[in-house]
Amino acid sequence: MQRLKSTHVIRSDFPYLADWFAISTRWAGLLLFSWQLASARAYDLPIILALALTAAWNVFMTILALRNTRLPLHRLLSVAVDLIAALVIFYFSGGFQGPLVWAGVLPLLSAGMYYEWRGGVLTGSLLAVCQLVLGLVATGSVQWQSFGLAIGWNLALGLVLGALGGRIIIQLRSAYHAQVNRRRQAELEAQREEGNRLRAFYRMIETLSATLNYQVVLDTILDLSATLLGESESERLISAVLLYNGSPEMQVNVAWGLSPSDKQISFPGRQGVLEEVLHSASRSVVLHPTQDPELGRISSMADCSSLLCLPLVRGMDVFGVLIYAHPDIAFFTEDRIELLEMVSHQAVIAIQNARLYKDLAQEKERLVEIEDEARKRLARELHDGPVQSVAGISMRLAIARRMLAKNSTNTDSELAEIESLARRTVEEIRHMLFTLRPLVLESHGLIPALQTMAEKMQDVYQQPVQLDTDAAVVEQMDAARQTIIFYLAEEAVNNARKHAEASEIQVRLGELPGQRGFALLEVEDNGHGFDINEVLSSYERRGSLGLISLQERTDMIGGVLKILSKPGEGTRVRVIIPLDAAAAERIQRGLLSLGN
Repeated sequence: MQRLKSTHVIRSDFPYLADWFAISTRWAGLLLFSWQLASARAYDLPIILALALTAAWNVFMTILALRNTRLPLHRLLSVAVDLIAALVIFYFSGGFQGPLVWAGVLPLLSAGMYYEWRGGVLTGSLLAVCQLVLGLVATGSVQWQSFGLAIGWNLALGLVLGALGGRIIIQLRSAYHAQVNRRRQAELEAQREEGNRLRAFYRMIETLSATLNYQVVLDTILDLSATLLGESESERLISAVLLYNGSPEMQVNVAWGLSPSDKQISFPGRQGVLEEVLHSASRSVVLHPTQDPELGRISSMADCSSLLCLPLVRGMDVFGVLIYAHPDIAFFTEDRIELLEMVSHQAVIAIQNARLYKDLAQEKERLVEIEDEARKRLARELHDGPVQSVAGISMRLAIARRMLAKNSTNTDSELAEIESLARRTVEEIRHMLFTLRPLVLESHGLIPALQTMAEKMQDVYQQPVQLDTDAAVVEQMDAARQTIIFYLAEEAVNNARKHAEASEIQVRLGELPGQRGFALLEVEDNGHGFDINEVLSSYERRGSLGLISLQERTDMIGGVLKILSKPGEGTRVRVIIPLDAAAAERIQRGLLSLGN
């Protein structure tokens, strides 16, 4: 036991067990004194005052004990105060003939506790002498018989209480130190467990930072959860990662403890705990998860009594949820929840990074496909347009040469036709160059680019195109989005020109009626139309990627594409375009659909 000493007090790192025992016996003695005095109806002021002062002294000693603090000569003062209080009570309660003749037990207990049997015997002797003197003062004579009984009683009681007190203190100290050792061992064990958890957590961070493999990230999340909880606690734990994966419903991406059939279940996230967690972006613990309207469909959780659901949300990105279920109803304590929340926070970052890397890889592949399709399209358009025109020019030049050799009168008209054909070829090539890189789009924006496209359709192909655009909606789009929308409109118009044989094509771009945060692009023609299902089913055989190109460009802006067409009724291409993150999330979760 270490003690810090000063001139006023002595402070210990451990409780003074003897002080607490003495304080406890003193309170018990005071209560017994009060009860016996009340029974005897002895309400003398000196006795009441002695009891009050002794109680006040015990309060002071209690405060010191609570602070593990002692006064100089603390033990001696304690015994002395008890002795004085006992003698005062003894004297004013009637001495050897009074009801509190046994009041001397109080200092005997204190002395025995602090000084063992030697202190008990010495205090008993001193107490007997003081009682003899007080008896002499009170009666004027010596009561030798009472004194003999008192000294015998005090000495015997002091000896017994001293021996018992010493033994009690030894036992109390042993028990206390054993408790302290157990507590230290528990703390050390807790520190070791915490160290293991921290090492596991650091390993997880290292693993998640070192890989961008989506599946590895998800597997690591559940591995870490089991490690942090401990093998014994996680043996019956059921865990799963539910993600949207671009669909309106969450799917089980990786799970522990779920059956194959349970892994195939989809979760809309619109009821029960899933709705609560996704809406509030905060954790939730529920009891009896089998009663949940969505998670209750998981048969593997039939024996689980508690469930923890953690959101996988970062900013405006909602990836899904992380769920844990266990048979013990009180399994998810605050400490365990905090550990699993640490896992979920790291999981969100890792999932976001892995998904961004995955999206980047897919985007690279898509750009390669788009570039390849652009080359094929350019080759087709060159073959169907300028190449045919140049071939026609070459043939007509040969005819004109022969006509000149014969001095034919039709030479001028033939040369005029060649000139017209050459001029149209130049316009076709210029239109192709415009569609490949519309400089007006880069310099003036989407609406002037659409107007230029409509003018060139009229000049080159005599195809009328009507425009109806909302400048306020366009202003909410960034340059990249405007570029994609231009190519969507150009692709739809070009398809209508080449395949629909339409006399009218209308392009409309404005706000989606009845929905804030969304724009609507419509390209409608009065051509002969087509069977959409038939066209889609024969894509591989036809080798056409027109509609696929429209879908891919729509996906690039997170929009929704719908093509409405029937033979003889024309075609309408509709594209819903989200203008902000909230609108994009509504589309991602399937909360918005495109009607007729």
